[in-house]
Parts: sequence; C-alpha cells; structure tokens
Amino acid sequence: MSKTQVKGENPMLIKRISVSQKRQITIPIEFYNSVGIDKEVECYVQNDTIVIRPVRESSGEFDEQILADLIGQGLSGQELLGKFKETRRQIRPAVERLLDEAHRAAQGEASSNTYEDVFGSEAE
Repeated sequence: MSKTQVKGENPMLIKRISVSQKRQITIPIEFYNSVGIDKEVECYVQNDTIVIRPVRESSGEFDEQILADLIGQGLSGQELLGKFKETRRQIRPAVERLLDEAHRAAQGEASSNTYEDVFGSEAE
C-alpha cells in the first residue's frame, strides 16, 4: 500500500512495509533508488523517528588540510599514509559530535556560545 502525501510543493511518497520476526525490513525500490543507497545505510533515532540513510564516504573535503598538517609535522612515506588514513577516519565522528552538541544546545540541553563569544563584538 502506498500513497503520496503532499505538503507544500514537495510530494512525499509513503509506504507501509512489514517487519519480519527477525526485525528486518525491505526497503522499497523507489526509496532505495531515489536516495542512492549502495552497500550500507546508517540508522539512528531522532525525535521518536527511525532515520535510515545511505552511508556517504568522505569525499575528501579535508584531505588537503590533513596532508598539509601531517607534512608540516615532518611525516612522509608509509608513516604519512598511515597517519593520513587514521586522521581521515576521525573526521566523520568529530563532525557528528559537533552536530549532536549543536542539536543539544538548540534544544536547551547544553550550554552554547553566542556569536559574540566566538567572534567577538565589532567594538573590539
């Protein structure tokens, strides 16, 4: 059973799917294709909703900065390669922690800084 729910200009496809005794679901092909799922998805709970989204590998946003820093530390060869891979793996968890902290601050569950705290005021 599927239906399209219209909210504003963005139509939303909704499908009811069954859950097996092993807690497994089958992702409808329309959803699978439309979001570009490859081999893995990540799953998390947000506001009493289960979110399933494709895993996106790092596209190299910070590669140049990481390499420049590691080269600046005097690394080269296999040592550079190993440290680069290790540092690159730490980017996603660090960004996710920052996003979680921002979300908690927005919900009033954690302290936050003002714009002036971070950047100073124009008078300074």
